[in-house]
Amino acid sequence: MGKTNGKPEVEPKLNGEHELPAGENEADVIEEAAAAAPETPRDEELRRLKQEREELYDRLARMQAEFDNARKRAAKEQAEFRDYAAAEAIQPLLPILDSLERALAHAPADDEFGAGVELIYKQMLDVLGKMGLRVIPAVGEPFDPHLHQAVQMVETTAAPDHQVLEELQRGYKLKDRLLRPAMVRVARNPRK
Repeated sequence: MGKTNGKPEVEPKLNGEHELPAGENEADVIEEAAAAAPETPRDEELRRLKQEREELYDRLARMQAEFDNARKRAAKEQAEFRDYAAAEAIQPLLPILDSLERALAHAPADDEFGAGVELIYKQMLDVLGKMGLRVIPAVGEPFDPHLHQAVQMVETTAAPDHQVLEELQRGYKLKDRLLRPAMVRVARNPRK
């Protein structure tokens, strides 16, 4: 570039390049030129193909989402089936736990037979606990109709109203599912 009268000289562009006017970018110029040009059958075909491509892409995205949802739903159903199968296997064992608890309540403290029954009881609870079995807390808790089955209301001033006084039969949950509600006696405080 040379200088003429203190101003820089602008070099001409070679190979047919043109400088864009200020404020315009190449994409805008191409869009304007395309809009001004008459539409040819090739342009119409390109537009149709682009629209078809967009529709196919949209269908693919929807199918992928449906597949992911179906996979998640199947995994959830399998987990629920496993839990349900475990519940079916554990349910018949609950009366055996009740019998072991009654045997422990009546066994003498220093009896070897009672110690053996207690060991069997603890082993059984441990195995069932690993499968997800949990004892429902009852005595001293507020009565919850979702977890407790009230067998009797006992009038007393020694406990707050609707507090569980005694557990007659233990209740159990398998993970978050109720297997059997706890059978309880509930306080009814006449002061309230």
